[in-house]
Amino acid sequence: MAESDQVGEPRDPAGGREVGRARRRREDARLITGRTRWTDNIQLPGMLHVAFLRSPMAHARLTRVDVSAALAMPGVVAAFSGRDFDGEQGSLPCAWPVSEDVVIPDHPPMAVDRVRYVGEAVACVVATDRYKAADALEAVEADYEPLEAVLDMTEALADGAPAVHEAGNQAFTWKFSGGDAGAAFRDAPVVIDRTYVQQRLIPTAMEPRAVVAAPEGEGFTLYSATQIPHILRVMLALTTGIPEHLLRVVAPDVGGGFGSKLQVTAEEVLGLLLARRLGRPVKWTESRSEGNLTVHHGRDQIQRISLAAERDGRIRGVRVDLLADMGAYLMLVTPGVPLLGAFMYNGIYKMDAYDFTCTGVFTTKMPTDAYRGAGRPEATFAIERAVDELAAELGLDPVEVRRRNWISREEFPYTTVAGLTYDSGDYEAATERALALLGYDKLRAEQADRRERRDPVQLGIGVSTYTEMCGLAPSRVLGSLSYGAGGWEHATVRLLPTGKVEVVTGTSPHGQGHETSWSQIAADALGVPFEDVSVLHGDTAVSPRGMDTYGSRSLVVGGVAVLAACEKVKEKAKRLAAHLLEAADDDIEFADGVFRVRGTGLGGAGRTVQELALAAFAAHDLPDGFEPRLDADATFDPENFSFPHGTHLCAVEVDTETGTVAIRSYVAVDDVGRVVNPLIVEGQVHGGIAQGIGQALFEEAVYDPEGNLLTTTMADYLIPSAADLPDFVTDRTETPATSNPLGVKGVGEAGTIASTPAVVNAVVDALRPYGVHDVPMPCTPERVWRVLARSGASADRAGPTDTGPTGTGPADPRTGAGAADRAGAVRRDENDGGAQ
Repeated sequence: MAESDQVGEPRDPAGGREVGRARRRREDARLITGRTRWTDNIQLPGMLHVAFLRSPMAHARLTRVDVSAALAMPGVVAAFSGRDFDGEQGSLPCAWPVSEDVVIPDHPPMAVDRVRYVGEAVACVVATDRYKAADALEAVEADYEPLEAVLDMTEALADGAPAVHEAGNQAFTWKFSGGDAGAAFRDAPVVIDRTYVQQRLIPTAMEPRAVVAAPEGEGFTLYSATQIPHILRVMLALTTGIPEHLLRVVAPDVGGGFGSKLQVTAEEVLGLLLARRLGRPVKWTESRSEGNLTVHHGRDQIQRISLAAERDGRIRGVRVDLLADMGAYLMLVTPGVPLLGAFMYNGIYKMDAYDFTCTGVFTTKMPTDAYRGAGRPEATFAIERAVDELAAELGLDPVEVRRRNWISREEFPYTTVAGLTYDSGDYEAATERALALLGYDKLRAEQADRRERRDPVQLGIGVSTYTEMCGLAPSRVLGSLSYGAGGWEHATVRLLPTGKVEVVTGTSPHGQGHETSWSQIAADALGVPFEDVSVLHGDTAVSPRGMDTYGSRSLVVGGVAVLAACEKVKEKAKRLAAHLLEAADDDIEFADGVFRVRGTGLGGAGRTVQELALAAFAAHDLPDGFEPRLDADATFDPENFSFPHGTHLCAVEVDTETGTVAIRSYVAVDDVGRVVNPLIVEGQVHGGIAQGIGQALFEEAVYDPEGNLLTTTMADYLIPSAADLPDFVTDRTETPATSNPLGVKGVGEAGTIASTPAVVNAVVDALRPYGVHDVPMPCTPERVWRVLARSGASADRAGPTDTGPTGTGPADPRTGAGAADRAGAVRRDENDGGAQ
């Protein structure tokens, strides 16, 4: 049983140390009860409220905006069109110009003369309360000259397609390769070609976005439900022209992000401009339907993946041709998201060659950007689906094909065909543990029995063996990819006179439990009680340096910075202890929170860190030149990514008469390196799996032919609830990272990356005897039913076809032989041998 499932106080497997101890999150007392400060809770004297009029058209010329009638409405203080801010609102930033020829169109926070997606702001009203502001929007008059919507990526690239921007609809083309793909595919005995669609997703954080902007003296304070207060401060200064030193950005407690709050938004920029113009604080909080329209979306890719292999299943090479929907504009990291996956389509597998091409496409939809995993879930989905297709084609068990191709434990560190060096891992251990927990062989026997009995409810077993690159990121790597900043992280550790510890971190949590984990790291490093550590974050006036939270980087980069600052504190304390103990610096050792003269043992005279903090404060007896404080700063810039990995297995039951998919069991065995807090790891894995299952079975942002978003409410955009999910069986293996002194790897995105292909592979596995080799996501009952109908399966049909000799692959309908027995080269593509 996982630690998070136990009753009462969590057990302590760490042997008295904090790192490794399953502590309950100290921040939960205020977060769960709501006794905290969310942005929307903030009330300031004289505060006004903002509402935005949003375009009802996906593509149009904006010919007139008249706000005069709104100004006469009760409680209205001001109203503006985009043209009123045309000279000062600038353009929302894109920090990742991925290629020399990338097209980065101007992106005004409020439209001036043209709109390019439904929901784009065209006017705003400022009133004494949010309801008066919303009511007054109805009095604003806006005229539009409709233009043709651009929704399909393939059609958008065709000659003569209506242009989203003057430069056309192609934002960029980016290529990457390793090895000789031509040689790998030439005369390959088996070539698998598949096309997969990563549907558009809407991040659905528990807390909607909210902004409060307030003039304060010469400067401004912006409160925002953001993941990136430090990056936001820099970008707001560059966008608005307000000097950076006159800007303070505060991220209060933030109720979830998943990448959706890794952004510089129109509302943040306009909030500042309104506060400056009116000289009063202003607040905006989105509604859920407004959020679905205007929070940046995720995924939305068309993936063409080709896999060349030997007849024994060994992979020779992989080709990927990717179309990525940018939406109407390039936001903060929009073009870079699909490229983060470019280095991961090879997955955990050895191969001779790899070729990747990505084309970014403009459409008249809400822009896409980072969503949990940001490019790596898409890559893992494609390669794990393709490996399953290879196994089916050869009549081999999908686990066996993975064993024949993965990097073995003895081969680490291993440099992949994509040029990344995986420092550590043990795919064998994680997979064997997952198979045992699922009861894999027993389920395969039950599957064979159901197929033999022609049971209308078929059993499918899905496999996903993944790794990801996280801990974003080595600054030099980001520089080589043209990203606008580095990937370092900063921390300060302060020893107070009373012996208490303040940790100031540049990471900015939105549910990850930093206050607990950072306290555990500092408590162990300094030998102080956990309860004596506090963690400060999310305020650029308190924590002036940082690169914030995303990309599973907080612990791997930010936590290591905390440890480095603690080590510097100990070096200072060691010098002071040597002075007070009348010993040489080199003769002082530190153990169990006490500095002693080496060789005197635990009973020898010593000084604790707390005692030394008071001595430094008093400054009565300090070494010459010693500052009266034990504080220290540290900045950590990783030399390599970290590479968590694991195996997720999913068993589903698919009712072939109704298309209903039910998850019967789910097992996840992850390796995230050294674990600081098992409870937090469990929570991250559980949440990640839920989001991955959401993509596999439930979630999809849908537009109509005119470009109207149809899924604007939670009644239309279905996310899984606890009632829709099974109990997860989770476990861990542990191969410490060698790239950082804590030995930690990222965990925040692992569950999302691994779970989607596990579930879809299970659904397809259940339906493979019917000739089905893909079900487009989400695998809803209707979609499964339609795929089966196209395959010719029906309730009055005799039942599924016989299987090949391994029980996992369909027999050749021409010969009756299993796929592995066929002679000659085999090639399958997405239009051959399976319903779509």
